Amino acid sequence: MNKFTKVAAVVLAVMMVACCMAGCGKSSDGKAFILGATGPLTGDASSYGISVQRGAELAVEEINAAGGVNGIEFKFIMKDDKATPADATTAYDSLMDDGMQISIGSVTSGACEAFAAKAKQDNLFFMTPSASAANVIADRSNAFRVCFGDPDQGVLAADELSKTFKKIGCIYDTSDTYSSGIYEAFDAQMKKLGTSYTTQTFDKENNKDFATQVETLKDCDVIFLPIYYTEAGLIAKACVAKSCGAVLYGCDGLDGVADQVDATVTNEIKYITPFDVNSTAAVTAKFVSAFKAKYNETPDQFAADGYDAVYAIFNAMKAADVKDASISASDLCDAVVKALTDASFSYDGATGKMTWDASGACTKVPQVVTLKK
Repeated sequence: MNKFTKVAAVVLAVMMVACCMAGCGKSSDGKAFILGATGPLTGDASSYGISVQRGAELAVEEINAAGGVNGIEFKFIMKDDKATPADATTAYDSLMDDGMQISIGSVTSGACEAFAAKAKQDNLFFMTPSASAANVIADRSNAFRVCFGDPDQGVLAADELSKTFKKIGCIYDTSDTYSSGIYEAFDAQMKKLGTSYTTQTFDKENNKDFATQVETLKDCDVIFLPIYYTEAGLIAKACVAKSCGAVLYGCDGLDGVADQVDATVTNEIKYITPFDVNSTAAVTAKFVSAFKAKYNETPDQFAADGYDAVYAIFNAMKAADVKDASISASDLCDAVVKALTDASFSYDGATGKMTWDASGACTKVPQVVTLKK
């Protein structure tokens, strides 16, 4: 090798390293659209992440079997973020190294906020299945969601409980973005309606024993629980111990509470959700049947949300007539946003008929499901 060749080789090597560090080469191989996601696949919140993963995988499998987008399949990659912002940030970078062009974002709100901050910089489109905090999509033209927003659920709950019950209690988690966000909207709407109620709180350091909170609220007709199913199950058991017969009324985070209670819990449990596993609607029934056949278990709302997020992206890409698997994330984002926010676009999914506007929020009809124990 002569001197010139050696110098050229060194220069080329340096350029390749610099290019990798700058993000060059982080695109699809042109054979498939790279669909990325992060979620808690391990840890306390893993039930949510695994459900979303399975719902998304089922959707991708169906779409690819039917020919993909204009003959181009999806390749789905999901990384474990343990429901933490730091891990979501690391997972995002890893997904971009894998060539991610479009995404269903992150599963939980805190992690998705970190994911969203990175995605905005890259103009990467994402449609989160379940990150419901208002700030996740606020002021981000590339950010959309399938689930209801926290404020929406708080207002819906306040309206429903105010017209149905006389003595109302509430228990929420002051340390959790999801819980606090719903509670703040609930509180504002209750004040607007002129309805009084009693509040008890807990945080992540004190979320195992709810005897004190239930004792305080034991005479209530209903206790509003804008929290996750694990704590809701403990509160239900505390109600048994304290002879509290209140209706327990929650939001979509209560999906999964059936596994946390047994026959000793006689309290009626209701929650706001876009997904009723017992629905006879054709799209929902088809999803439930396919999910059971693939995983040998009944899907929850998070699985349905993951399924719908993938199909919403697929339908938007079809509407945009995307034909190039090597399209950049930014160009794909612009095309999908334009199609998704067109007045003529809608998607009829497992969680209902959906439309979106430029805010990224999803419009669909909520349901109130009564838990069948």
